Amino acid sequence: MKTILINSSFVLSMFGMSSLAFGQDVHFSHMEYAPLTLNPALAGANSPMQGILNYRSQWNSVAVPYKTIAASFDMRFNEKKRDKKGIIAGGINFFNDQAGEMKVNTNNVNLNLAYHLILDRTSTLGLGIYTGFGQRSIDPNSGRWGSQFDGLAYNAALPSQETFNNATFSFLDAGAGLLYAYKRNQGYSTQNNQLTINAGFAAYHVNRPGYSYIDQNSERLYMRLSGFANAEIGIQNTRGLVLPGMYFQRQGTSMEIYYGAYYKYKLSEGSTATGFTKPMALSLGLFNRFRDAMVAKILFEYDQYAAGFAYDVNISSLNTVSNAKGGFELFLRFNMGDGGGFRSRI
Repeated sequence: MKTILINSSFVLSMFGMSSLAFGQDVHFSHMEYAPLTLNPALAGANSPMQGILNYRSQWNSVAVPYKTIAASFDMRFNEKKRDKKGIIAGGINFFNDQAGEMKVNTNNVNLNLAYHLILDRTSTLGLGIYTGFGQRSIDPNSGRWGSQFDGLAYNAALPSQETFNNATFSFLDAGAGLLYAYKRNQGYSTQNNQLTINAGFAAYHVNRPGYSYIDQNSERLYMRLSGFANAEIGIQNTRGLVLPGMYFQRQGTSMEIYYGAYYKYKLSEGSTATGFTKPMALSLGLFNRFRDAMVAKILFEYDQYAAGFAYDVNISSLNTVSNAKGGFELFLRFNMGDGGGFRSRI
């Protein structure tokens, strides 16, 4: 396959072709709010029921923006059983990703099943698996190819001389993950000494599905390894909390290290007695995607609802083209928690 050449987005086109060649997964800056793309064992781990919508747009300043829309829903199946020894949960995760001028389109739907063994009053150990269906397509006629350079300029009338045997193809997908979760609730409403910890490891695409527009047998989707640890730490006798997190992803030759922290301030504690006063909080965060971008985040929570915004400031060598502009991201979340107080962020 020839490299896309001519236009102001040459550098980004090279990234687009790299994505075609190595099949990298979609990435969110709000990783903790796209839980089923982070670890399938997060289904039902910290909430009886939750639904999340995500939207991301990037590289607007360089070329046709890359856009990703995702939605997930997960719930516990045996939440009301008081003498349970473990939590059985399930979830569904969907995303659509459209990349660049060639309209590289990816759709993926996964079903998750998880079991969280209750170790004691504060800790669980979970195992999650997923299986799913994916589809990819490309529009070769939207590309600008080296063979269409007539010696002086790009000439759309020249043939591309490109052949795609599978301009649209489908595949089956599977993976699994492990998760340790710890949650200690605060002693009383003004003490603010709660502590939540999540740590896990997952493997996506363990079946290495065929992933080529030319020959399905010659190229396989790389397995993606995902590891993370994050926490929610109350600052005693204040309304503040610190939420640090570190995330690691590796897929083929690509690696991502992502770390940072939020500071969360409780604007209102909420009333557990009457329910008239709802819990409300505002969080500000700063994260770093190693050698790629700085990410500023803001998050607002009101009772069972949360909304967040993130913006990536590019600091890699691509910033000479992007002018440091990376992308922005939004999410909305509904969390059916345990009724009153603040819920875990995942």
